[in-house]
Amino acid sequence: QVQLAESGGGLAQTGGSLRLSCAASGSIFSFNVMGWYRQAPGNQRELVAEMDTGGSTNYADSAKGRFTISRDNAKNTVYLQMRSLKPEDTAIYVCRVLNRGRAVNYEYWGQGTQVTVSS
Repeated sequence: QVQLAESGGGLAQTGGSLRLSCAASGSIFSFNVMGWYRQAPGNQRELVAEMDTGGSTNYADSAKGRFTISRDNAKNTVYLQMRSLKPEDTAIYVCRVLNRGRAVNYEYWGQGTQVTVSS
């Protein structure tokens, strides 16, 4: 099992910044993908950004140029630095860890943290 502890959400103004953190504990595989998804009311959950153990990243188009994902493998922690926030970034941001096994992957989700951007 993997436990995820998210922090850093809150209220920001348009153009402002926020930094999200997600610390994973428990059975973390050597190769894994850690990232952030978000879900706004009435919308499906969507990828924001993710990074694997080797440092490869994947960003949503909406996040490119504004958000930066990073991780500390020694701490099993992933960060999302969000800049130039827009009202449309308002959503619940959820941390996800994907343990990549030889034949099976295991997926874990955090509880989510609210990000609200005021206009």
